[in-house]
Amino acid sequence: MKIKLLVLDVDGVMTDGLLYYGNAEEPLRAFHIQDGFGIKLFQQTGGHVAILTGKQSNGVQSRARDLGIERVIQGSADKRADLEELMSEVGVTPEETAMLGDDLPDLAAMRISGYPMAVANGVDEVREVARYVTRRPGGAGAVRDAVEHLLRAAKELDTALAPYLAAPTKA
Repeated sequence: MKIKLLVLDVDGVMTDGLLYYGNAEEPLRAFHIQDGFGIKLFQQTGGHVAILTGKQSNGVQSRARDLGIERVIQGSADKRADLEELMSEVGVTPEETAMLGDDLPDLAAMRISGYPMAVANGVDEVREVARYVTRRPGGAGAVRDAVEHLLRAAKELDTALAPYLAAPTKA
């Protein structure tokens, strides 16, 4: 199995789903550093990553920019149609696409992806359609878990991790 496009929801997947309201213009979200590393690993193996979210946030755009995620759809009212557009833009088939979601608005897009995945704390209906459920909850390493699962299935995980696991050489 070789997934070429990984599509991520934001709230409840890349974050823990909590929104912090205060004096800021928009709610604050926290992103897990391990998820960011997982995204970079997937990109280093030639994979494309996209964000598909129903909300609009400058913070999401900033995080995407930091991670080199070029395709970001915010404010999606029809995730299925937007996923079809993303697949067309990238030039991949549904079978080459994985979608990681957590809640009912993700279901339609998950159902057309070739490899639907859910975070551990996703709602029952989402976990039921998933071909893989992460061991970690959204916002706490679920994206990293999903990426490692995909790379392991494609027999690319060891190669992707090798530069980080190599013993230092003595000079």
